Amino acid sequence: MSHAAAAYPGFSGSSASPDRAAAAVAARATDLTKVYGEGETRVVALDSVSVEFGRARFTAIMGPSGSGKSTLMHCMAGLDGISAGSARIGDVELASLGERQLTRLRRDRIGFIFQAFNLLPTLTALENITLPMDIAGRKPDREWVSRVIETVGLSERLAHRPAQLSGGQQQRVAVARALAAQPEIIFADEPTGNLDSRSGAEVLGFLRESVQAMQQTVVMVTHDPVAASFADRVVFLADGRIVEELYEPTADAVLDRMRLFDAKGRTS
Repeated sequence: MSHAAAAYPGFSGSSASPDRAAAAVAARATDLTKVYGEGETRVVALDSVSVEFGRARFTAIMGPSGSGKSTLMHCMAGLDGISAGSARIGDVELASLGERQLTRLRRDRIGFIFQAFNLLPTLTALENITLPMDIAGRKPDREWVSRVIETVGLSERLAHRPAQLSGGQQQRVAVARALAAQPEIIFADEPTGNLDSRSGAEVLGFLRESVQAMQQTVVMVTHDPVAASFADRVVFLADGRIVEELYEPTADAVLDRMRLFDAKGRTS
């Protein structure tokens, strides 16, 4: 048991079942460490984290503020460098890539969904969806893009600009943009944070559908137990370490585990 697991009574560590453990791996961290600052300002955001994200799986990453969950996602997505250890997308070691190679990898193999929709206001929904491929000079797969648009329910809104769309519809455009390029893995950082509960549930449902129907791989950082319940698996972090993994989560089960963090925080 890790030091972090021992610090949180009730957490038992990984509970991966054999069939899940045998699944193909889309991304992997091995002894991943991320340190910010030096001397008195030194902060260990990630402390020798090892975790795998299986293909065609939906994984949620959770933990209290400062646990390292967003840092883990940023390091795995090539948005932030690492201090030690390894971060891989497929068989590619991110630390071995130069900035230009990292940019190409993020563009060609990774999809991103953020809390802010990051849509260009002068473009239509369809133009925003195909923009990354247009920038890369890639011809969109029309059949695939049509399937994505139908899955997220945007067929009647393709000619609308962002200002003409609701928040939920704008986030659906962002989801469709991430899916349209057929990336190997999608990283989502609090994708429903700016949405009401109904719109948030719709977006999460679309992500769930993309995993089930399109064999997409999704890794999502969230603080919301309901959002986490849409995932196949929840990875819990505390103090920069993984302390438990929960499969086939329910909102209640996730909430019970998060309460342990709150209890620890009040007594520490």
